[in-house]
Amino acid sequence: MSAEDMTAEVRGWFTGRLPEGWFTGAPEIVRDREEIAVIGTLPDPPEDTPEAERAALVEGLARRFREETRERRIEIAREAELRFRQKVSWGVSCGGFTVMFTTLSVPVMTRLRQSERQVLDTLVAAGVARSRSDALAWCVRLVGRNADTWLADLRDALQHVDRVRAAGPDVHS
Repeated sequence: MSAEDMTAEVRGWFTGRLPEGWFTGAPEIVRDREEIAVIGTLPDPPEDTPEAERAALVEGLARRFREETRERRIEIAREAELRFRQKVSWGVSCGGFTVMFTTLSVPVMTRLRQSERQVLDTLVAAGVARSRSDALAWCVRLVGRNADTWLADLRDALQHVDRVRAAGPDVHS
């Protein structure tokens, strides 16, 4: 099964399994090797909400949703983790903000040359990060924010490769 087909299966399962009324539509499903993130959209605050109130209102709505749905989310996550063999994290989008309730922090090993380590050490020395690990995570977030379009194009290309690969002959038979 291709990664695209697997994500479609996961999306369908969660869409069918989640209680009606939790979200304004089907949840966004974001998968990688370790984690399935389920991000549902809550109704937006009224248009006439003052900007100073908007962020606090969204935070309150997200917190209320988190508290009121905790037991059901845990039950659904356990089922999904058994079925898909991946951890499940939860979040909501509302009023242009996304709030994640739970996410995994997964260690990643890498080899860096001295010039690359110096970048991390500069971030630590400047107080931007507490450690090289934090500095590397900061760099990844920065690239992610500033390269959204490029990364989206790259992900689309990878999905195309998966489709072409799935349509090809099965060489493992």
